[in-house]
Amino acid sequence: MAPGNAVTPRLAPMCSGNVVRRYGFELPARAESVSRARKLTTDRLLRWGVSKAVSDTAELVVSELVTNAVVHAAGDHVICELRVDTERLRIAVEDQGYGPTGPQLHRGGADEGGRGLFLVDSMCTCWGAQDTSGYGPGRVVWAELPLGAEQPC
Repeated sequence: MAPGNAVTPRLAPMCSGNVVRRYGFELPARAESVSRARKLTTDRLLRWGVSKAVSDTAELVVSELVTNAVVHAAGDHVICELRVDTERLRIAVEDQGYGPTGPQLHRGGADEGGRGLFLVDSMCTCWGAQDTSGYGPGRVVWAELPLGAEQPC
């Protein structure tokens, strides 16, 4: 990741007393990296004192987003970033390339694949995707989870 470029936009406007915790990691774009991403996510969120319920959901969301980046994008690594403010957790996964249509929801079918973003959509208050900030052909897919009572996006 280029210096000064955040994987995700700000969660909330910064003001005095607004604490944002941020943690990022880079992994090889290989299937075995998915389990490592889950472990790094769970360990960090528990260290930050995020509830077990939110941590468990975040682990599943990270698993789906990293799997999508590994399976559907070109490149040799993926970057994951976790950001927590007082109300929400934002998970962002950046890959190094994407197909012409970008991420799409698949609402089921005969095969088991292709429903990862449908799961993310059903578990998170909001999610989205954007091109990287002008420093490569990649895409960032992000999702937000409330830390307490559900917050609108």
